[in-house]
Amino acid sequence: MASNTLTIEEYREVAPKGTVDLLLRLAERVRGRRFLHVNSTRSGGGVAEILNRLVPIMTDLGIKAGWEVIEGDPGFFATTKALHNALQGMEQALTVAMLEHYVDVNRANAERLRPTGDLILVHDPQPAALILARPPEGKWAWRCHIDLSAPQRRVWAFLRRFVERYDAAVFSLPSFAQRLDIPQFLVYPSIDPLAEKNRRMSRQEIQKTLDALRVQSDKPILLQVSRFDRFKDPVGVINAYRIVKRYHDVRLVLAGGGATDDPEGAEVLNEVREVAARDADIYVLDLPADAHLQINALQRAATIVIQKSTREGFGLTVAEAMWKGKPVIGGATGGITAQILYGVTGYTVNSVEGAAYRIRYLLGNPPLIRRMGAAGREHVRRNFLITRHLQDYLSLLVRLTA
Repeated sequence: MASNTLTIEEYREVAPKGTVDLLLRLAERVRGRRFLHVNSTRSGGGVAEILNRLVPIMTDLGIKAGWEVIEGDPGFFATTKALHNALQGMEQALTVAMLEHYVDVNRANAERLRPTGDLILVHDPQPAALILARPPEGKWAWRCHIDLSAPQRRVWAFLRRFVERYDAAVFSLPSFAQRLDIPQFLVYPSIDPLAEKNRRMSRQEIQKTLDALRVQSDKPILLQVSRFDRFKDPVGVINAYRIVKRYHDVRLVLAGGGATDDPEGAEVLNEVREVAARDADIYVLDLPADAHLQINALQRAATIVIQKSTREGFGLTVAEAMWKGKPVIGGATGGITAQILYGVTGYTVNSVEGAAYRIRYLLGNPPLIRRMGAAGREHVRRNFLITRHLQDYLSLLVRLTA
């Protein structure tokens, strides 16, 4: 269970008008029902970050909200990382023994946690096989945060056997959905505008935080915030920066960390450090999972924010940056395309050269940077705040437990 204490009334000033009153009316319809979330990590990655904020607000609304985390050994998380990669289209070799171990660990977690509630929302592939031990009461929904648009077919066939035992599936984009014999729902992820990562900061606070990180701000800053993951293409970002550097004197900051359920992070971080070596204008920051204020300061100090993913579930760093009034250049993949309004709040690109071209174009047009930043903030306010996410989840609770 998250320890934060949050109340819905705190969001009246930032959410669109009428949003909080609508949430209060929805909550009346499901007051006292138990809504349990299950995932594979309590820190690191977007899912844990969202749940840390959502669960306390649900509790404030009178819902018996809970959050459980499965456990596993290194072999289990190596398997789930391979599952994750395969489901996002990367060719992976998964043995029968690996898949059997995946099922066994899920069964052990089901016995340990014994998840019950009016609605159990199981997040992503890692705990998907918990459904094998579901009790007769309550509804179960599988929440998929990753890009399932072109999965490795054998791996999806394996996972689908579990998914179709659920009462419903929830996806972040229509293109991620697969043909299933259960109802499917669309729910965009969200950011919390009042969280430490997104709250207002004074110029003095921003500068103090940058000084502590030893990041100089005397030149325009290009920034990518993400886990060190090959799908985030940090090496591609460095290559785009090097093209831009021929024309503009800029700095590049690659800021991120790992997640407890991602065993590849350290390897990717070492590769990035090797590629960035000997360039004093590239900062590679390996931040802890709770470095929310540091990320906030970096996003506010940046001139342009990049999210050059080659595969992406949703990529909430895009919404975070736009909330701070920054134009974003992102890979034309996953939820990035749902967040960036092309030519209005930023640009989507398909290559290193395309990213470099758009960075150069914006650096040469400061008024456009400001216009895109203002448009991006309003776009996030209307579509990607936690209040809208709550509305979707409460509607799901009403629908599935009516």
